[in-house]
Amino acid sequence: MTNFLITGASSGIGARVAAILAAQGHNVVGAARSTAAIAEIHGVIPVPLDLTDDAAIAESVALATAEIGPIDVLINCAGYGEFGSVEETSLEDARAQLEVNVVGAVGMIQAVLPGMRDAGHGRIVNVSSLAGEFAAPLGGWYHASKFALEAISDSLRGEVGQFGIDVTLVQPSYVATDWHDTAMDRLEQTSGRGPYAAMTAAMRTYFASPALAKQTSSVDAVAELIVKAATVTRPKTRYRIGPGAGIAVALATVLPDRTFDAMTRKQFGYAA
Repeated sequence: MTNFLITGASSGIGARVAAILAAQGHNVVGAARSTAAIAEIHGVIPVPLDLTDDAAIAESVALATAEIGPIDVLINCAGYGEFGSVEETSLEDARAQLEVNVVGAVGMIQAVLPGMRDAGHGRIVNVSSLAGEFAAPLGGWYHASKFALEAISDSLRGEVGQFGIDVTLVQPSYVATDWHDTAMDRLEQTSGRGPYAAMTAAMRTYFASPALAKQTSSVDAVAELIVKAATVTRPKTRYRIGPGAGIAVALATVLPDRTFDAMTRKQFGYAA
């Protein structure tokens, strides 16, 4: 039986991951700012977590350890998308994006690593995104947070392998949750009026299109992949999921930057 701590467990992918692992008989603690929904997941112990508060991070891990013992696997699922033009996104909102998606995730990692080192084993699963492989207009700060999480995960893997600890990333593309609705609301608030209004309208149209469903993964499919990354004996360093995900990364790697830029503008319906 393995001890799991999952952030962002109150809804969406994190909630489903917690439910699957609990059903498999593991000890599971789910952490989020609001714990009411976590308490309703059978077999999952809720603990409060504010990723923007260092003391709250330490307290969350302490509570989890008190409930189930030393953490064997940390799954960082929590995060959100700050969308809007780089010019118009306030530095306050930019800092908040990095604080939750990057600094908060690292805070959780720092809090569990001593116990993992003492035990001589452990695993950290960071839920990233294809947005950590290439960037598109109007999502600069979200992409920046995922690029950073990717880099930190790679550095961390090289540092902690000597202690029997592994680090792996899961990179979903589009997922059937309300994440995109929240991201588009942020986009509208930031860039819905002004010089980037036409680009904003095009992106909102794209995400509202029924055709997007063909590129979307289910919550169950993504959650099951995260569970695999967290439980297999020898995990890959990266797991990608989503129709065309591998092709998209290959194109971003092989094509000249301006050619890829043009493809992105065409995809989202932006003016040339």
